[in-house]
Amino acid sequence: MKFYTYETAQPVDGLRAGTPPLAPGTSWVQFGRETLYYTDAVPDDRGAAPAGRGARPRSSEQDVAREQLHVVVQNGRTFQVEHPEVPIIHDRGRFLLVNLDPGKARELMEEAETCYAVTPLEENQVVFDVRAAPAARPAVPSVQDLVNKATRGSFEANVQQLVSFGTRHSNSDGYVKATTFARDKLDAMNYQTRLQTVAVNNKPTHNVIADKSGHGGETREVVIVTAHLDSINLQGGPAAPAPGADDNGSGSAGVLEIARVFHDQQGIHDLRLILFGGEEEGLFGSKYYVATLDTAEKARIRAVVNMDMIASLNNPTRTVLLEGAPVSQTIIDSLSEAASTYTGLTVETSLYPAASDHVPFIKADLPAVLTIEGADNTNGNIHSAEDTLQRLDYDFGLEILRMNIAFIADELGIQQ
Repeated sequence: MKFYTYETAQPVDGLRAGTPPLAPGTSWVQFGRETLYYTDAVPDDRGAAPAGRGARPRSSEQDVAREQLHVVVQNGRTFQVEHPEVPIIHDRGRFLLVNLDPGKARELMEEAETCYAVTPLEENQVVFDVRAAPAARPAVPSVQDLVNKATRGSFEANVQQLVSFGTRHSNSDGYVKATTFARDKLDAMNYQTRLQTVAVNNKPTHNVIADKSGHGGETREVVIVTAHLDSINLQGGPAAPAPGADDNGSGSAGVLEIARVFHDQQGIHDLRLILFGGEEEGLFGSKYYVATLDTAEKARIRAVVNMDMIASLNNPTRTVLLEGAPVSQTIIDSLSEAASTYTGLTVETSLYPAASDHVPFIKADLPAVLTIEGADNTNGNIHSAEDTLQRLDYDFGLEILRMNIAFIADELGIQQ
């Protein structure tokens, strides 16, 4: 099979690249600014992709059948570390196109859902987009005030405190210290807190849940903000050093910073903050939480914003990936607008949800979005002793927080 890769200089914002003329039997898959065309037989380099696409494409030829083409969504480089024998056809950081036997792919789909996901490639498919910035709109003064309340100092201090507890494996003393620290902070800000016990490998751990009621009466809905609090060293085992600065001290500290920004604000709707345990072992905390929701409580959920790895700048530009599913599309659109209005972030979007706590919500048909560092490159130091404070870019993480704060303020209906 022959592959041709075209790159666009500007964001393509949902490019559907399969426009004529295409050679017979040619299909495409889009990875951000790159569109990969593939075909079983092309007599020469003409016609593999639409005419007039610019410079001559990069091309390659590999012995692979269409049924062997699979998309991998990975955290860090976990798939490549665990399966170096799998040929990589196209590498875009979080997203890979690989050559994989369908039977082996089915085995891997069940193997490590917190590290990566494997799905067959569909023809003419967008794996992720780079969004063109929407037309500028004026910032809402009350929302801008809330965005401005987020500060690097408090965000950085919370990350440092979480990392100081050492390994936050879900069944460790470090994790207990982290839950105590987080709950004490939330209690001090007058949130109504509770611990939810979750079994991880037949041992107890906890989710930390904090609520702030809105003033909308019986018709109130709820906006949920989440992150996982645990960390792991996959090679060294439960007791090995796992500072988890980016994965996921950054996201957990982000939840605490959002709590601080909104602690004296009351919206129409309720705000719920959740720090999950057991994410690294199999999304145990979020799965359990979603399973406990009754029909009425599910119906109250307006949006779920999940933060996982928000402070490692892996690209030359500050880029955020908004990852969800069709049920999440309106949230993705609103977050993208918030990024354009209140930050300088470049936005990537994907409807390939995998490997974090947004997934159990989406599987329950609840609107959830992962906000994470841009897809084009990835932090290869996670799940090890190398995920340290020195590798963080707090100003970048703060930009992602500001996007989320603007979105949350709008969803809560906060007005000053």
